[in-house]
Amino acid sequence: MTTQTERARALLRHHGRTFAAELGAPIRRNTPAPLFQLLYFSLLTSAPVQANVAMHGARALREAGWTTPAKLADSTWRQRTDTLNRAGYARVDEKTATQLADLTEQVQSRYRGDLRRLRDEADGDPERAQKALKRFKGIGDTGAAIFLREVQVAWPEFQPFADPAALSAAGRLDLPEEARALARLVPASRFAELMAALVRTKLARDYKAIRAAA
Repeated sequence: MTTQTERARALLRHHGRTFAAELGAPIRRNTPAPLFQLLYFSLLTSAPVQANVAMHGARALREAGWTTPAKLADSTWRQRTDTLNRAGYARVDEKTATQLADLTEQVQSRYRGDLRRLRDEADGDPERAQKALKRFKGIGDTGAAIFLREVQVAWPEFQPFADPAALSAAGRLDLPEEARALARLVPASRFAELMAALVRTKLARDYKAIRAAA
């Protein structure tokens, strides 16, 4: 009989890559630029678009050189719109281009361009962190949860954090539907990767492949 630990290992083998790593902004260190890029990825995923479209849009912003609040603030609305549109993020590109300007202004005015101050403001409380993240225009429950799911690599006081998408996939694989129970299946250093793997499994709908590989 396959154990839950074996199934968790299969998840890591097949899909154990965080979305921040795919974006090209891995949250290995607690530095401002990757945190900001993760924030605008969370904004893009909050829109009614497919996950791969949101990733393409976020990578296009990064490849345009808009890796910090100051650099994104120097872009024009038309530049942001065109960049998102070329990346396939077309249906809500104009609205998102405006939201990106609002988000950048909020990061600069409230946190002086450094999201580590949001961390300090939350003081280890995930509910306070989610509330702070949802103050950014365009980021709702889903986007805030995505940010915390990924950032727990660098902000371990929020670990273990599991968002609804990850927990839903865990249930489909007969794994615990609770963050602390899931955390017991893998080393702490790989918990964020496990959460990403669960979400990727859900997006790909390859539950059978994971079961077969365990």
